[in-house]
Amino acid sequence: MPVRTPRVAVLLAAYNGMQWIEEQIASILGQVAVQVSIYISVDASTDGTESWCEEFAARHANVNLLPCGERFGGASRNFFRLLRDVDLRDYDYVSFADQDDIWHDDKLERAIASLRDTGADACSSNVTAFWENGSRRLIHKAQPQTRWDFLFEAAGPGCTYVLSATLAHAMKQSMLTHWEELQDVTLHDWYCYAFARSHGYRWYIDPRPSMEYRQHENNQVGANTGLGTMIARYKSVHDGWWFTQVALIARLTDRTTDPFVSSWLQLRRWQLIRLSFASWHCRRRIRDRVLFFLICWGTALAGKAVR
Repeated sequence: MPVRTPRVAVLLAAYNGMQWIEEQIASILGQVAVQVSIYISVDASTDGTESWCEEFAARHANVNLLPCGERFGGASRNFFRLLRDVDLRDYDYVSFADQDDIWHDDKLERAIASLRDTGADACSSNVTAFWENGSRRLIHKAQPQTRWDFLFEAAGPGCTYVLSATLAHAMKQSMLTHWEELQDVTLHDWYCYAFARSHGYRWYIDPRPSMEYRQHENNQVGANTGLGTMIARYKSVHDGWWFTQVALIARLTDRTTDPFVSSWLQLRRWQLIRLSFASWHCRRRIRDRVLFFLICWGTALAGKAVR
C-alpha cells in the first residue's frame, strides 16, 4: 500500500510584510515530501500586503487568504484568529509561519519524522538568526525540558512549531471556550506550548535549526541575544507584564489547582521568594534559571504589584 504524503496546514500571520513575505511563502511552497496548504491572515496593513496576498492566492490553489480588514494589534491575536477560523479537519499537521523568515526545504519533513520517531505530539526547533549586516547566530532552545518550564517560557520561536492534528483540535476547542480571556495572551507560542504540556501532550525540541530567523527592527519578539535584549526583557518583568502572563497562562491551561501553582499564583512577596527556589524546574537554560531566581527576589523585595 503506498504511503500517503502528509497534509500540512501552514498558518501565516502577516502585517506590513511586503518587504519579505514573498520569499517566506516561496520557502513554504518549496517544502519537500509534504502537501502544503497556506492560510494567511493579514492584520490591517498600510503597505499593500493584503492586495499582494489576494493576487498571489488567486494564482495558487493551495494558498488561501482569510477575509481582511480586521486590526489585531499583535501576532498573538492574529494566530489565534487563524486557529479559530481555519477548518483543520483535512490535515494531519498544523504549522505556524511568520512573514519574514526563510524555511529550510526539509523543515516540515524533518519535523514530521521527529514526531513519528519520538512519539511526540508537537515539535519545535533551534533556528539560525540572521541580520541584514550578514551576521548569523544559532539560537539554542533545545535544552532538556523541565517539569514546569512551559508555564514560564515558550519552546522556542512559534514559527518552528508543528502540531499533530489531535493536539491542534484539542487546543482549538479550549481556545473557543476561553476566547475572551485568550485575547490578553501576548505570546501565542508560549500559550501553545503551555497548553500542550499541561494537558499531557509530548513535545520534542529539535537541536537542528530548521529555518533562517530574520532579525529586524519590526520584530515583535526577536532572538534573545545581547545585553540590550536582556535589559528590555527584564524591564517587561519589572513592569509586571511577565508575571501577569504567567498567571494568565496558568489559568487558561487549567493548572491553578495544582499544589505547586497555587503556592505562588497570587504572586505575594513570600510566594515569589518560595518560587525562586524552584527556578531549576521553571526554566530550561542555566542562565535563565539564575535570572529567574534573581527576578523573583528582586520583584519580592521591591514590593511591586504584578497583577
